Formats: sequence, C-alpha cells, structure tokens
Amino acid sequence: MTLLITLIAAVCATLVWYFNSNRDNYKLGTLSLMYWGAGLMWFVDFVFEYAELKADYFVQEFADILNDSLLGITVVALGLIIWVAILIIKDPNKVIEKKLTKN
Repeated sequence: MTLLITLIAAVCATLVWYFNSNRDNYKLGTLSLMYWGAGLMWFVDFVFEYAELKADYFVQEFADILNDSLLGITVVALGLIIWVAILIIKDPNKVIEKKLTKN
C-alpha cells in the first residue's frame, strides 16, 4: 500500500507540474522528484521483500495493510510539509519579504 500511495502522489504531482505554467515558481519539479524518489525506494523494498517471501507477500492481514496505508499517507504528508518549507524559504511571490519590509 505504501508503494501504491506514493506512486499515486508522484503521478498526481507530475501531472500538476506538467500542466502548470508556474512550475518553476512553485518548485513543482521538486515535489514530483521527492515522490518519485520515495516511490523508487518503496519499489526496491517491495522487490527484496517479495524475493524473500514469494507468494506469501500477497497474504497480509488487515493490520499490516492498515499500517502500510498509514505509512504511505505519512510519507505523502511529510513530502508536502518539506515542499511547503521550501516554498516559504524561496518565497517565489515575495509575500514574506513584503510583510517583513512593510513594518
């Protein structure tokens, strides 16, 4: 589930990046790359775990599926938090700069 959730987030972020004209201002490429990197990490984890467990990998209990889902949601949320922090630091629309220089 973690792999699926992360890859869905990566595809969504990539589509937003592709169709948005302000992709450089809002660092959408960075968001896409974070999710694709996480997806690659979870894919490698899947390959090694599948090599160890074979068909038993697909027989999971509900608690395991729930834990994987929560981990995937947490990874996506953490990616969004890091992306927002990058936006605040870069301040592409100079919103924070205007607020600080106004006073």
